[in-house]
Amino acid sequence: MNRVLIVGSGDVVRRIIPWLALRFRVRAVVRRPEECAALRALGAEPVVADLDVPGSLRRLAGIAEYVLHCAPPPGQGDDDPRTRRLLAALTRRGSLPRRISYISTTGVYGDCGGAWLDESRPPRPASPRGRRRVAAEARLRHFGAASGCRVSILRAPGIYDSAARLPTERLRRGDPVLTPADDVFTNHIHADDLARLLALALFRGRPNRAYNASDDSQLKMGDYFDQVADALGLPRPPRVSRAEAGSRLSPQTLSFMSESRRLDNRRIKRELRVRLRYPTVAATLAGLRGTSS
Repeated sequence: MNRVLIVGSGDVVRRIIPWLALRFRVRAVVRRPEECAALRALGAEPVVADLDVPGSLRRLAGIAEYVLHCAPPPGQGDDDPRTRRLLAALTRRGSLPRRISYISTTGVYGDCGGAWLDESRPPRPASPRGRRRVAAEARLRHFGAASGCRVSILRAPGIYDSAARLPTERLRRGDPVLTPADDVFTNHIHADDLARLLALALFRGRPNRAYNASDDSQLKMGDYFDQVADALGLPRPPRVSRAEAGSRLSPQTLSFMSESRRLDNRRIKRELRVRLRYPTVAATLAGLRGTSS
């Protein structure tokens, strides 16, 4: 039986583990032993290791033909040493994986002034988190070109679902959003669809290929928050100017409000042959009216 190694066993990838476990022997890396039982219940064999502790990664060498790399970079710097350590560990015994799927971010594009863009757009990240992702992508592409491993990169925008991944607390706090004149375009993908894309890219993705893992929505950020508020029966957030937002919101939140782009997702449909189960945010939220209590 072919083997799959999951690195970064968070919410998104756990959604696809039961499907994978029917077809492959699945191993999943976790940092804390107390997480092992939950992974076993899904059908995965836990491997306790930490990308920040190189010595713990020796056991990853040669244990899988396919790798789902979902671990984020560290929270500081312009590089991703976690990806560097992972690739070093995977090559230690000379038995290389055949394919790797990696979840990156659309933040690698930086601010595009609301323009439509496809995957040919050169990355120009404006934030350290975007630069860390560009560094990770570059390492993975170099690894793929040098080793023959087929690397697929999924550039994911804002991830949501119909429960825990909605901005409910922010709406209840009354955090503001930008006025229409200052607002930015934002992009979204349902967590279930992203999990499916991650698996599909492992088998259908072209070598060293990037994919905009986004749905069909065309929304400005304030409109997204309005739609969520309406669906959950919560007050719509107040609208403020960009200048006023600077005194009321955290620097991280403001950084998301400084980038505007619209993503062309035709490549995932054409090459990965996916049919999105949640094609738009509006369609998903239509079934949630009045469920916030």
